[in-house]
Amino acid sequence: MMRINRSLGVGVLALLVSVSLPAAAQEDTDKVIATIGGKPVYQSELNLAKTDLDQQFDRLPDEQKTAAALSALLDIKLMAQQAENAGFGKGEEFERRLGFLKDRALHNDYFKSKVVDGVTEEAVRERYNKEVAATPPEQEIKARHILVDSEEQAKSVIEALEGGADFVELAKEKSTGPSGPQGGDLGYFTKGRMVPEFEAAAFALEKDAYTKEPVKTQFGWHIIKVEDMRDKPPPAFEQVGDQIRRVLLQEQYLALIQEAREATSVEVTDPELRKLLDSMAPTEQN
Repeated sequence: MMRINRSLGVGVLALLVSVSLPAAAQEDTDKVIATIGGKPVYQSELNLAKTDLDQQFDRLPDEQKTAAALSALLDIKLMAQQAENAGFGKGEEFERRLGFLKDRALHNDYFKSKVVDGVTEEAVRERYNKEVAATPPEQEIKARHILVDSEEQAKSVIEALEGGADFVELAKEKSTGPSGPQGGDLGYFTKGRMVPEFEAAAFALEKDAYTKEPVKTQFGWHIIKVEDMRDKPPPAFEQVGDQIRRVLLQEQYLALIQEAREATSVEVTDPELRKLLDSMAPTEQN
C-alpha cells in the first residue's frame, strides 16, 4: 500500500481545511442587480455571497441557493448601512479588523494563484506514478480456515482432509467462525492483518497447502489453507487521488511559507506566545 507522509503543523492543517477560495467574479456579468438606499449591489457580490453560504444549502437547487444568497446579501447591506448611519466602522479596532480581513483575502488569492492552480490533474497523476514506482511490492495471500473449539476437533478435520475431504465443504460443516458459511474464505490479506500465530502459520505455507498441525490462537484452533499468493496491487488512482492532491497542496504551501520567511524577518515579541509557537514546531528526527 502506498504510504504518504501527511504530517503538518497544526496551524497549516487548520488553514488548509478552513480556507475558502471565492469564485472569480465574471466581469461580463458584473451588473447592478439591486440598489439599497440608492447604492448599487453587484452580481459579483452575489457570486461571493453564494460561495459563503452554509454547507446546509449545498443540497438545495441552484435557484434556491441563489435566492438564499441574495436574501443574505441584502440583509448584510441593509445592516451595514444602518451601522454606518449609527457611527460604526470607525476607530483603531475596526481598522485592525478590516486590515486582517484584507490580509486574509490577499493570502487566499495568493494561495490559489501560487499553489492551488499549480496542482493540476497531471501533477497529481505524476506524483501517484512516482509513489507507486517507489513502493516495494508487498506480498499478500488468499486463504481459508476452519475454526473449531478443541485440538481434538482440529486433528479430526485434518484427518478428513488427508482422506480427500473438500476443504470448503468441511469449513461450511465444521467451522465455528463467521467465515464458515462462505467456506472459510478470508480473502486476500498482508502481514500484520491477522493475529501473530495465525499469520506465521499462513505465510509459511505454499500455495494450495494446508496446515498439517492445528494452529492455536485466542479464538480457538485453526486449520489454514492458502489458495493464492501475489504481490499486492497498488491502490487505484481513483482511490488515492484526493489524498495525493492534499499532500501536494500542503507541501507547496509549506514551501511557499518557507520562502516568504527566508525573505522577510518574523519576530514574536511576546515571550509567552513565542514559547507557545516554539512548542508547536516539528522536532527534527535523526
